[in-house]
Amino acid sequence: MPNGAGTEIVQRDVIEHLGSVGILALDDQDRVLLVRQYRHPVGHLLWEAPAGLRDKDGEPLRQLAERELLEEAGYRAGRWDTLVDVFPSSGMSDERTRIFLARELTEVPADEIDFERVHEEADMPVVWVPLAEAVRKVLAGEIHNMIAATGILAVNAAHARGFRDLRPAEAPEE
Repeated sequence: MPNGAGTEIVQRDVIEHLGSVGILALDDQDRVLLVRQYRHPVGHLLWEAPAGLRDKDGEPLRQLAERELLEEAGYRAGRWDTLVDVFPSSGMSDERTRIFLARELTEVPADEIDFERVHEEADMPVVWVPLAEAVRKVLAGEIHNMIAATGILAVNAAHARGFRDLRPAEAPEE
């Protein structure tokens, strides 16, 4: 570590992480899709955006996001953009997360989804929240999940600018 007089060797615990993606799904009525999921480390049910781990070698991030949106919420999107890239816990982990914006949404009938929800995904209700209400909930401390909070605030900013500053879904990670 730099200390003004050279370097100093210090010890830090670092969690190595696969990385993840999050999906902020926005419908044509300017509502965001949220799921309710139990998170054991914090001991709470949280409102979250669909998300998933980068756990398949070589899987493109957009393809992972498409799979997670389908598995967790039962939707497909016709339009994908990169919303934001973040390091969620940069003081303790190397995890990087790409949050996508998914639009032009179509609900997929349950019998067409080849995925069984188990454990914390077994009972995840899906709700649609007006964007302005979702922003209010973030600022009021009612939405705690990093992907959901960051995604909601980012999509609100992007919406205010007519979505003209978004990067393509396949944009390289910096």
